Amino acid sequence: MAIVAHQDPLQLLKNRTKKSYQLFQEAQQVMPGGVTANIKYFDPYPIMMAEAEGSRLKDVDGNEYVDYLLAYGALILGHGHHKVTNAVIRQMVTKGTTIFGTPHELEVEMAKRLVKLYPGVEQVRYTNSGTEATLLAIRLAHAYTGKSKIAKFEGHYHGGYDQVLLSINPPLDQAGPADAPVAVPDSAGIDVYYQEHTIILPFNDLEATADILKARKEELAAVVVEPVQAGFIPATESFMQGLRKLTEELGILLIFDEVKTCFRVALGGAQSLYGIKPDLTALGKVLGGGFPVGAVGGKKEIMDVASPHGKKDVFEMNVKSKKKDVLFHSGTYNGHPSVLAAGLATLDVLEEGDNFETIVRTTEKLRRGLENVLRYYQIPVQTLGLGTIFNLVMTTEPITNYRDLQNANLDLRRQLDYYLLTLGVYTKPLNRYSLSLAHSDREIQETIDAYEAAAKQLLVKRGSQLNQD
Repeated sequence: MAIVAHQDPLQLLKNRTKKSYQLFQEAQQVMPGGVTANIKYFDPYPIMMAEAEGSRLKDVDGNEYVDYLLAYGALILGHGHHKVTNAVIRQMVTKGTTIFGTPHELEVEMAKRLVKLYPGVEQVRYTNSGTEATLLAIRLAHAYTGKSKIAKFEGHYHGGYDQVLLSINPPLDQAGPADAPVAVPDSAGIDVYYQEHTIILPFNDLEATADILKARKEELAAVVVEPVQAGFIPATESFMQGLRKLTEELGILLIFDEVKTCFRVALGGAQSLYGIKPDLTALGKVLGGGFPVGAVGGKKEIMDVASPHGKKDVFEMNVKSKKKDVLFHSGTYNGHPSVLAAGLATLDVLEEGDNFETIVRTTEKLRRGLENVLRYYQIPVQTLGLGTIFNLVMTTEPITNYRDLQNANLDLRRQLDYYLLTLGVYTKPLNRYSLSLAHSDREIQETIDAYEAAAKQLLVKRGSQLNQD
């Protein structure tokens, strides 16, 4: 569909997605805000999808999109990869059940694979989401160290629970000094206790981070960090090496949140690129091959805090037992066999031949192509990321942390994203791009062509605004 000059991209989107709008009106009657997760919403309303295959989505109006959201990066093989589908069906059909509710062999098999691939992982516990994984990692840190507080970095997301739902996207006029940020709640309903027990750190600023950690070392159980902030702003090598050394010296555990970077920046995660062994690692997304999953891995001596051997658990009906002797971690669906079958099949494909490297090369090709198009039309831009994920930032200034990102032209990027939605390129506005094995040269060229059409419309709009002025 050709874009009409001077027409607002939001109106174009509304014209294309009338059934989505109707379905969204129905959804609002039965779900708060019409969605089951706030992250799924964007103005004027989210596009309702009907089908998917490979690298493509189709909405309820019949519009087709090249998908770069990929379930926020979870689908590294694309939608409906036959080996993943077959593995899940085979598991359910040949084993006679969807879930055992007991230990099973796939739990052991996946754990062995993770221990082999991830430098900091000696033992593994499964969860049902990345959020649950970081929650367990933090509980392990509290139990192991006996300390009551944690530290996280400004702009980093570790899940939707109270202890870490702080200073992810804080207004800068409330966030405190750049070298000493304060805890700003990102949700209603967060008790002030968590603001007092979660220390906020400045990402990629080792000197300021060191000052804060040294002053609070007696209180801090752990520092939790996304080694690649939001999946696209990497830590500098010197910062990450310095953070590892510093936490070891101060007796503070280092937790890598690799939920986004798991099998995305490297098969061994960001820790394999930086050459660092964190004390604990949270994994998710790609690990489940499109199903809900999470995992925590780490040093045996720390993970062993969760072992029930010789200890009493919360469900033991013995009033004389000391329940605090064991760290409670449970979940009926932890290590779900269908999920692990999908995850193992995904990992098999990624390790086959040069499949992972192929996705990385495709990603690089797209990044260079998009930069070239936008720069040709004199739109300031850079792509940031590692491996198979990146984001476009509308500025040529260096981006090393959350505050740098606020200086980029976010409104221009948002306008671009809305034009792209009308041209069949899908990601949630302002979100990062994730690629898959299903993205071929055809999809890359379609995307570059769409960017060129969108860039022209941005220039037309800019010219129109200048004429009005």
